Amino acid sequence: MKENKTEKHTNELINESSPYLLQHAHNPVDWKAWNDRVLDEAREKNKLLLISVGYSACHWCHVMEHESFEDEAVAEVMNSNYVCIKVDREERPDIDHVYMNAVQVMTGMGGWPMNVVALPDGRPVWGGTYFKKEQWKDALQQIAHLNEQQPEKLLEYAGKLEKGLRDIQIIEPVKEEKKFHSDFFILILEKWKSQFDHKNGGYQRAPKFMLPNNFEFLLRYAHQNSDKELMEHCLLTLDKISWGGVFDPVEGGFSRYSVDEKWHVPHFEKMLYDNAQLVELYSNAFKITGNEWYREVVERSLSFVASELTDETGAFYSALDADSEDKNEENKEGAYYTWSKEELQELLQDNFPVFERFYNINNFGKWEANQYVLIRSETRKKIAKDLGISENDLHDIINDCHKKLRSARGQRKKPGLDNKSLTSWNAMMISAYVKAFNTFGEDSYLKAARKNAEFILNYQLQENGRLLHSYKNGKTSINGYLEDYAFGIKAFLDLYEATFEENFLNKAEDLISIVEEDFLDTVSGMFSFTSKKDRPLITKTIEISDNVIPASNSVMAKNLFRFGKLRENRHHLEIAGQMLKSILPKIQDYPQSYSNWLDLLMNFTFPFYEIAITGENCMKKADSFRRKYLPNTVLAGTSSESRLPLLEQRLVKGKDLIYICEEGSCQLPTEAESDAMQLISQV
Repeated sequence: MKENKTEKHTNELINESSPYLLQHAHNPVDWKAWNDRVLDEAREKNKLLLISVGYSACHWCHVMEHESFEDEAVAEVMNSNYVCIKVDREERPDIDHVYMNAVQVMTGMGGWPMNVVALPDGRPVWGGTYFKKEQWKDALQQIAHLNEQQPEKLLEYAGKLEKGLRDIQIIEPVKEEKKFHSDFFILILEKWKSQFDHKNGGYQRAPKFMLPNNFEFLLRYAHQNSDKELMEHCLLTLDKISWGGVFDPVEGGFSRYSVDEKWHVPHFEKMLYDNAQLVELYSNAFKITGNEWYREVVERSLSFVASELTDETGAFYSALDADSEDKNEENKEGAYYTWSKEELQELLQDNFPVFERFYNINNFGKWEANQYVLIRSETRKKIAKDLGISENDLHDIINDCHKKLRSARGQRKKPGLDNKSLTSWNAMMISAYVKAFNTFGEDSYLKAARKNAEFILNYQLQENGRLLHSYKNGKTSINGYLEDYAFGIKAFLDLYEATFEENFLNKAEDLISIVEEDFLDTVSGMFSFTSKKDRPLITKTIEISDNVIPASNSVMAKNLFRFGKLRENRHHLEIAGQMLKSILPKIQDYPQSYSNWLDLLMNFTFPFYEIAITGENCMKKADSFRRKYLPNTVLAGTSSESRLPLLEQRLVKGKDLIYICEEGSCQLPTEAESDAMQLISQV
């Protein structure tokens, strides 16, 4: 480690497993990890905390490290006045939630890197995101001086901010008996549609995030209500996202977001959770449209996950970095993914003119420094017609170009890999693989989902039945958060409906019981983000707003509804309904932040069916339902006697029977899938 003139540094991050913390292990800053020992020492010494939060694939985190945290003079200011704590937001989303709320209250915005100064007891007094070196150094010196001369001012501000943070976490449970009604959607969607970008898809803003849970709900609502305008916007958005630079057509997979309004230039990091959700979304879109391009998007994305983000145990890694070394051996954002025109001409030879037209190697597709990010702006049918070739020939030429570019990328330095595995994100990927299996019938997808489920059960499940959050190199750590349970339960419910193996349903039930025991907040009727068994932070987090990932409470509420339907259990249905009632008053102001809750509201306000299939050929019969877009159903089946209420005493020897049930009341069974489908109404 580096040393300054007066003392040996005590940067402790070399002992950590997080790739993000290890990136900072040789800074001259005396970084500590967040743990009880460090927090207790800060209190004993009455020393301010400096809490810096980021993640391994974060470009601006790297910039601030290089500018400030690697600088000896800046490190001296930090070390002299603060207990400096580095936090990987992906390993410790609980800490990230608390201090991100504080930064948003203080500054009106958030992001990463996130940097906060807090009192020795953890209460924040100042914070922000990225700071330039001199700005950062000056601010820290001023706060340290204020703490020395007028500490009462910091105490006063901390108290007011703490109250504000507690107030925004208050959720009043709704006691009145009020029925859900589909009219609730009308005004909300009218307001929502006014923000649509009808040219580029998504919303009228930049940067643009994909927000898959938004479009899962909008796609469902458009389908079930025959809203042609809304459906067209959803499909326009999916086309533009997948044609743009945020989707990598060469190796597959999606980047985190677009910095511009046309989905062209991505923030190049590739996150597991984005790809998981987008695989589900494009699979659903394929069910509705039969658009073969959506099949390709799913296939290429899963190919990317399999080749770049999967280890031998079946665990999924977290991310690929935005930055990598360019040909001058300098770290640069997007270096791995972008191309000069000269490179493309040399690599593609006679195929370059077709490629040039297809991917806009022109002013439309140009990024910076004579580099191009591949973006398509028209359908393959239109491009083929303009070029005077068949669609099949165009498809073959472009695929040959992709192959050559993949080979050329093999000579480049790859972006850094964040090789930790998070239970919540892994579970999301299980659901993605299951959705793709249900949609396309590809057995390898179900195999990958099963293998990852085995990884979670073998490595991330403790002897007491509770989940752990993080895994790396054979080591598991950090008690599971609500998101681990919520997405884990969803994954096991998905696996049950894909396989009819009741052990998956039983595992979901076990995890639901632990959530009710360890996470229930009796005041709000919601679930806390952290377990009651963990050391409390300065405020309790109850996550309800859907963002780039759906809120853990909205996922949990949908799980309880779905489990209640599969088990014919009124208790869980009532909890889901009560949670939803408490959220409804918050939805009208900003519905985009509650789209997963709105999806749940559709379950309560539109017809919802239980499909029960019995007989030797139950799996084959079920495939016809799995292939269709039926978001208002749950699916159960068996080829033997079952005690599951939906299936109990419904097995008839020598017959394959399909029961369509609603609110526990079933129609007469039928043997024909087409007859059963006629009993399912979308509206």
